[in-house]
Amino acid sequence: MNSATQSTSTLDALSHAQRERLIFIEFRLYFLGDVGRQDLIQRFGIAPAVATRDFAQYRELFSDNIQFDNKSKCYVIGKAFSPAFTHSAERVLTALTRGFGEGNVAGSEFLLTCELPKLLNQPSVAILAPITRAIHQQKVVSIDYTSHSSGLSTREIIPFALVNDGLRWHVRAFDRKRQIFLDLVITRILRSELIEDSPVVPHEQSSADIQWNRIVELDLVPHPNQEHPEIIENDYGMTGGLLHLKLRAAVAGYVLRQWLVDCSAEHKLLRKEYRLWLRNHLALYGVSSAEFAPGYEAPKD
Repeated sequence: MNSATQSTSTLDALSHAQRERLIFIEFRLYFLGDVGRQDLIQRFGIAPAVATRDFAQYRELFSDNIQFDNKSKCYVIGKAFSPAFTHSAERVLTALTRGFGEGNVAGSEFLLTCELPKLLNQPSVAILAPITRAIHQQKVVSIDYTSHSSGLSTREIIPFALVNDGLRWHVRAFDRKRQIFLDLVITRILRSELIEDSPVVPHEQSSADIQWNRIVELDLVPHPNQEHPEIIENDYGMTGGLLHLKLRAAVAGYVLRQWLVDCSAEHKLLRKEYRLWLRNHLALYGVSSAEFAPGYEAPKD
């Protein structure tokens, strides 16, 4: 059995908790360059002896990745380091800038200096909890909701998904008052209460939401007004000058607004912040969220 096969076999035999601790050791080595026993103890709340065994385990499995530095009295990244685990960029950046863990647990502080954009008012946890339970349990929620068009009203909704438009959190739900599927801004919900004895009928379920289930395919290209399209191609990971997206019709407009995509037929939004153009703007025809897409105008009949 070669060393790679042996390492895989050993990893498979580890408990989930052990595997998570080895991933953490590698994360610190890979992205911060060092890791000590105290880092492991604080992150997972384990005994010093357990931390010692974890380091010994990692060194046994991936000896080229780690070495002990006598001067700093901690482990540092090995000169022949090669990651043994998969580290997604999104999770790495979240951990570095927002910390590990959930809620008020050890290790939830940020690991690197970072300046993040200010978020709008966050939903109340007390309002959110009945909604998320209803999503998980497929139940009905009674809410008091305030809107620009109808003011404050009480209604029953059947929520089935959370949506973030880049600025605010929404809940996608069937609204029994209006008899349609729509997005509700969670911070506009003043009261939420789970209804235990109200059955959900088929036309109120997510499978009946046409806009949610419709997938639109969008072709984004560098805006013709940009002087250096090759920079934009690199920024967005384009292939052959094109970024092809597949999005739910219910959220496509939010994404296009967040990315500042010029969705006009003749790429007429000329300000420099519009770095992308939606080349196939007709793909938005009949998309409910297209009202949020910058510059989009539905074709005249």
